[in-house]
Amino acid sequence: MRTDTSWGTLPAREHLPVEVTDAPVLDVTIPVYNEEQDLEPCVRRLHEHLARTFPYSFRITIADNASTDRTPQVAARLDTEIPEVRAYRLEQKGRGRALRTVWSHSDAPVLAYMDVDLSTDLNALLPLVAPLISGHSDLAIGSRLSRSSRVVRGPKREFISRAYNLILKSSLSARFSDAQCGFKAIRRDVAQRLLPMVEDTGWFFDTEMLVLAERAGLRIHEVPVDWIDDPDSTVHIVKTATEDLKGVWRVGRALAVGALPLDRLARPFGDDPRDRRIGGVPGGLARQLVGFCFVGALSTLFYLLLYSVFRATASPQLANAIALLVSAIANTAANRRLTFGVRGRERAVRHQAQGLVVFAIGLALTSGSLAALDAATGTPSHSTELAVLIAANLAATVLRFLLLRAWVFPERRTDDLPARDTATASDSLSATACAPLPASASAPAPATASAPVSAASDTADLDSRTA
Repeated sequence: MRTDTSWGTLPAREHLPVEVTDAPVLDVTIPVYNEEQDLEPCVRRLHEHLARTFPYSFRITIADNASTDRTPQVAARLDTEIPEVRAYRLEQKGRGRALRTVWSHSDAPVLAYMDVDLSTDLNALLPLVAPLISGHSDLAIGSRLSRSSRVVRGPKREFISRAYNLILKSSLSARFSDAQCGFKAIRRDVAQRLLPMVEDTGWFFDTEMLVLAERAGLRIHEVPVDWIDDPDSTVHIVKTATEDLKGVWRVGRALAVGALPLDRLARPFGDDPRDRRIGGVPGGLARQLVGFCFVGALSTLFYLLLYSVFRATASPQLANAIALLVSAIANTAANRRLTFGVRGRERAVRHQAQGLVVFAIGLALTSGSLAALDAATGTPSHSTELAVLIAANLAATVLRFLLLRAWVFPERRTDDLPARDTATASDSLSATACAPLPASASAPAPATASAPVSAASDTADLDSRTA
């Protein structure tokens, strides 16, 4: 894919520098809404498990999603009694909103979350985060649909889960097996770039995050989990499924039109094909030729069809001009996306304008051929016109490829790329974001004591007490 970011070697994924920072290595977020009965036993059970089995420092963050019962009071008490627990209060509901808000302000290098019911066996937590700590992977998810997973749940939830993941595989080409298991982790440096791109604030947050990460070439590690369904779950299945399907449509449409800036992830963290070039070989030439020939063949058929339609009511010159104009616009758009890998709307108008210049050259060649044919034969047959146009189009096609490759979509070198003045704070990580940081710069200063936090803005300062 073409981007405006610089070319260079991808940073090596390195082991997190756990020994040079006062921040906890792992921050486990538990989103809750009206869980006054289950919150305390679940948090104490998780804390006991981490203190006994987890070899690094940790923090448990309770993200209260505008609860209306005594959940805020229970969370505040746990914050006071247990040093490794802190509580956040958000004034708006939404699991995605809670995770994005807490993760965006966390200083831990590895961020995770799990459901408050602890349906997932906690023995899978260390295998979940180990690939992130080691630097092997960028995200990690628990999977209830793995062959080695042991899952206890009703047939209704089993059917909905498998049907939903089948929809993801067929519509978004997702390769991960379980999008909605409430047991996931992500590296903080990856989250800082990925979270601003995720729009959903509810249950589709997980799926959107995984789809974007996968499309950008990030490495997603899957862990088979043992899982027991919570019969008292407050999740509204039908409403959640409806919102998820709306999210699938929105993300699928954005991917189809290239509206997502996946290069923000692909260059610093993902698997970008440009980093596998062979010295002395023009990047992507063979692939571009194949793509151009494929698009060109379809465009020629489209052009001939249009010419035949317009020729029934117009002169040869007018029919040729209209057919060539329409097919040229479609051809430029197809080559932009499929042949030269340009995504997004940036410079799209400029590319079409340049494509129209190339179209004018093609028009001159084909129109000149028709004029020469008419001068030579007087009244040529329709089949003769088509034969001459095919020959002229072949010549124009060769010239078109050369102009598209060298002028419209040229290879962009590092020294030709302008500085990106519009980069957001979340995009300010350098290309070596995965490398260890010195102790003085490894984490932001911890937030201060507890107070209610309004989630009307997800970037509001949050209250915390660090471990």
